[in-house]
Amino acid sequence: MESLITVGAENLTSIILPGLSTTTFADVLTTTNGPQAMRQIMGFNNQTVVDKVPPEMLHLVDPHWYQYPPIDPIWHKILGLVMIVLGFMGWSGNGVVVYVFLITPSLKTPSNLLVVNLAFSDFIMMIIMSPPMVINCYYETWILGPLMCDIYAMVGSLCGCASIWTMTAIALDRYNVIVKGMAGKPLTIKKALLEILLIWLFAALWTIMPMVGWNRYVPEGNMTACGTDYLTKDWSSKSYILVYSIFVYYMPLFTIIYSYYFIVSAVAAHEKSMREQAKKMNVQSLRSGDNQNISAEAKLAKVALMTISLWFMAWTPYLAINYAGIFGGANISPLNTIWGSLFAKANAIYNPIVYGISHPKYRAALKEKLPFCVCGSTEDPSATVKTAETTSTTTAA
Repeated sequence: MESLITVGAENLTSIILPGLSTTTFADVLTTTNGPQAMRQIMGFNNQTVVDKVPPEMLHLVDPHWYQYPPIDPIWHKILGLVMIVLGFMGWSGNGVVVYVFLITPSLKTPSNLLVVNLAFSDFIMMIIMSPPMVINCYYETWILGPLMCDIYAMVGSLCGCASIWTMTAIALDRYNVIVKGMAGKPLTIKKALLEILLIWLFAALWTIMPMVGWNRYVPEGNMTACGTDYLTKDWSSKSYILVYSIFVYYMPLFTIIYSYYFIVSAVAAHEKSMREQAKKMNVQSLRSGDNQNISAEAKLAKVALMTISLWFMAWTPYLAINYAGIFGGANISPLNTIWGSLFAKANAIYNPIVYGISHPKYRAALKEKLPFCVCGSTEDPSATVKTAETTSTTTAA
């Protein structure tokens, strides 16, 4: 057996490690196995991105990453700095959204409960995930151990899934109000709370699966974050990512597209009817009283659509990296995984910005409670637009 190893070592050494003695290489193969062997072999010639990984984490590192040299330290510094900024904006922005909605009676409507849940999910994600990322960027590797790696990845999966399904619920609520109108069943406080509970239970189900053997959580290629294992080639790992993407990416995406297609169609038809009627009556506009409601709903639909678009912009790069891993993986570099993590976490700062700018009643409440957070003037919301509370029934069943 040793002679076969020596012969194989001669060929492999001459190709990838010129200058390394065959005897030394063969000794490594016969005395060490797994990630430790790969680490020692690559260490004879060049440093790798795995060099600083603590020994207790090596069993989670895929051999794919051993071929890459260490990431330039400047990238870790940039990522750490960006995460500090994103973390602060995520904590403060989403925290303020939750605070203002909860202490303002006029904003406590069924539809707005979904908005609060969205902000809460983003707040939890950033307050739990930002500090570990910053710490690991400082040390240029994951130093918090396997348990924290699992917790970190679970929080990312849990909050990401909860966010997209909350946005899906918001889209369906807009569809029910705008498209179905009086024929639709109004959203109540009780129903909104039930939807939120089901969203978190559904997200928790997918989050727990890797902990019980369906896929697993491992360090990303940048070695400063953890996520699902998309490089292991067994069917169990691949099937989890494929099924997860169907239920947590494609299904919400198509539901939202369906909802907003009919929302836009209904609004366009109404606007056309209004213009034709105004033309017949020789007036500039018929928009007054109840007719303003459809305009308000259209504006809210645009806000929600913008938020959802930003969410998909944030998570699509991460999905692409996962797909590249299960369908090949040869072109995934540690630097690619940095961008995937960065775009995904940036999503947490979009929602408070979008709703803070575009929700008139929220801006009015924010100016009253925290005036230093509002830039520019705030119009009287009752004169500009009737927001979500005018379109949902607030009567609890």
